[in-house]
Parts: sequence; structure tokens; C-alpha cells
Amino acid sequence: MKKFLFILLLALFSTLSAQDTFSICAVDTATGEVGSAGASCIDAIQIGNAIGCALISDVHPGVGVIHSQAYYITPNQLYAQSLMNLGLSPQQIIDSLQVNDAQNNPAIRQYGVVKFNGPSSVAAAYTGSSCSSYANHIVGPNYAIQGNILLGPQILDSMEARFLNTQGDLACKLMAAMQGANVPGADTRCISSGNSSLSSFLRVANSTVLTIDLVVPNGAWGFEPIDSLQILFNNVHTCITGLNDKSPDDLFSSVFPNPATDLVQVQLLNSPTEGSVFELYDIQGMRVLVNSFQMKKQMSFDCSNLAAGIYYYHILLPEKGNSVGKIVIH
Repeated sequence: MKKFLFILLLALFSTLSAQDTFSICAVDTATGEVGSAGASCIDAIQIGNAIGCALISDVHPGVGVIHSQAYYITPNQLYAQSLMNLGLSPQQIIDSLQVNDAQNNPAIRQYGVVKFNGPSSVAAAYTGSSCSSYANHIVGPNYAIQGNILLGPQILDSMEARFLNTQGDLACKLMAAMQGANVPGADTRCISSGNSSLSSFLRVANSTVLTIDLVVPNGAWGFEPIDSLQILFNNVHTCITGLNDKSPDDLFSSVFPNPATDLVQVQLLNSPTEGSVFELYDIQGMRVLVNSFQMKKQMSFDCSNLAAGIYYYHILLPEKGNSVGKIVIH
């Protein structure tokens, strides 16, 4: 009886943990790696843990990945973990989770599962009918992308496009997928704060252990967890994705002088100007400046009041995507 009450209380408490998320889980059949990445407009402080929304991630090195989200509860995740350990397929795991939901309410859950299947891979996902809109999932041969309380289907579509079109290893593709959701209000509960989310994570494992385990649990008002994740990522892994020294989008913008000491000029080249916005982030991922081009092709800002160091700029270009890069301030 005491054990039953403990499990019941655990289930009820855990429901408060993570209620809105976008994420991707994937495997690489060529390298044997498995990976997991996601973000949510709920952070470690709200959840009461040290890892923020990374609690949804269950990585099985050499086997596969399970994401349990929307109205997350620990008993369901532990049950899914046991099914993965028993060798069930992704679809079998999801089917069993629906039938054996710890609170008999699978309609408010969302899952993504991917695993190796001999030399190939297989994935499955589930979005309950009562998940908060916009909620949906996309499944490919080696990945599952899912989200709820989203700005719209474009968030998932962008994540998939970045994942598929980015060259490099699994880690690079996962980071690119996360940048695909790097828009204000990607998780709509974050519209008021102007960021995509409040916490983020990216994890990759080889056949035996985690090789990358990055978590942005929380931050100050206005920071961008995906850009903060990118900075952590750049410190441990190298590939062409997200915030790097150079981007193909540099063809659409110019930032000079670089390095700079006082006045910095930002010029749009062959890009549309209506709605274009310049954002500047420090090394911790905190946005320190935002400015609109106001229908002009050029703007400037004074950096003399900023601390010396490396900063990352992010230019939102309507119809062209984003232009990103690095600037050094002395």
C-alpha cells in the first residue's frame, strides 16, 4: 500500500515537470551514434531540477533514444526505458505506452522513439489528441521530431530541413535542427520574453557512452537557450552550423569594422529590408542588443559600452533566413 501511494504521488508530482517542448531524436547507422536534442519554455527553476527540459531525454548508447514530453510523468518514461531494454521496436514501445499510461490519459502525452534495427534504423512518434496546439510530429527513417504548444508547423518543418540538409556528423545535424527552431515564440509560451524557449539540451552517444552532453538549464530574462547551446557546442565540437565565424548568409550582410572599438556598421547587401532585425549576443548567450533596420539597408551601433570579448550577431532576414557570425570587441 505504501509503495502504491509513493508511485501515485510521484506520478502526480512529475506531471508538473515538462508540459511544452520541441525536440529531435536520431541515430546514425554509419557511425553507430545516437543523439537527442530539444528545448522548452520551461526551465530548471520551474521544474526544480538541475538539467531543465533535458529530463525528457533517455539516451541508450548503441541502441536508441526515447523522448517523453507534453505532460511528462516519470513513471511513463521509466516504463518506456524498460521496453527499450527489452528490445521492443519504437512503434511497439509507443503502442504499449498508450495502453499502459500511468494515469490512464495517453491523449496528453507526446513521444518520439528511434533505434537501430540491425544495419538500418527505425523510428516512430506519437502526439496525443489533447496535446496543446500546435502539436504534431515528423518521422523519418532515422529520426523523430516532435513538438507541442508551437508557433506552427513551420517549426518542425524547419528542424527537419536543417537536419537533412546539413553536412557533417550526427552532432552537427542535431545542432542545425535546433537552430531551425531558433525563432521568438517557437514555443509560444516564450513569445512575451522574445526567445524560442527557456532551456535546451543536446546529447550524443557512441556505442557505449555519452560523448556530448550539453545542457542549458536556465538563464536571465531575454537570453536565447539555443544560441547558448550553440556556444557550448562550438567549444566541444567542430562543424559548419548555426553561430560560426562564417556563414553562407554572409553574402546577404556585412558587419564592419571587425574587431571593433566603438561604432559598428551593419549593412544589408542583396536582402529584403522590411522586418530585418539585428541582434547581438555575448559569449553566455545573453542578448545584449537588438535593433531594427527600419526599411534601411544600413544601421550602426556603439559598442564602446560593452565589455571586451567575443560576441555573436544574428540578423533576421525575411525571405532569406538568418545571417549569423562573430564579432570581436576590444
